[in-house]
Amino acid sequence: MSKLLCVYCASSAKLDPKYYAAAEQIGHAMVSAGWDLIYGGGNAGLMGSVARTVKGDGGRVAGIIPDFMIERELAYREADELVVVKTMRERKRIMAERADAFLALPGGIGTLEELSEVLTERSLNLSQKPVVIFNQDGFYDDLLRFFERMVRENFKRPGMCTLYSVANSVDEIWPLIANAPAFEAESLWANDKKS
Repeated sequence: MSKLLCVYCASSAKLDPKYYAAAEQIGHAMVSAGWDLIYGGGNAGLMGSVARTVKGDGGRVAGIIPDFMIERELAYREADELVVVKTMRERKRIMAERADAFLALPGGIGTLEELSEVLTERSLNLSQKPVVIFNQDGFYDDLLRFFERMVRENFKRPGMCTLYSVANSVDEIWPLIANAPAFEAESLWANDKKS
């Protein structure tokens, strides 16, 4: 049974070429490491770069895409499996349920939303699947500092840093997925207020 890596990333076709090159490098490395791809089903941007590379190297590609994106001709039709759904929420749910691990490449608000959702599920002990943030050229530095501020100002507990791992190079991704830290879920009912 193959392992499915859920990759969250940009669909923009207007990025610096270095981002597409890294996405292709990740696609090659995925197949070499024995991972197949599950992702948002698009053919543009980093999404398309990863999918085409995985497919070209003989890996399997499963795309989950809303029907309105099919109508805009944004689907990667060469995917081994293309699941068409009605809503973005359904898309995210299927990707999260089927994935064995998650990797966030540079992206926009959609990528940030997807990443936030899987981190929330880990924090509530609804998932123990590894989450890796690919911090290419410091792309996510500001977000990581924001996470640190959440902890510093008590919006999140110190264990938040164990929800995810950060890779600064493609080679760092695979050991981080294999050795993801366990997370002790926060109690929804804990009363942390001081009397």
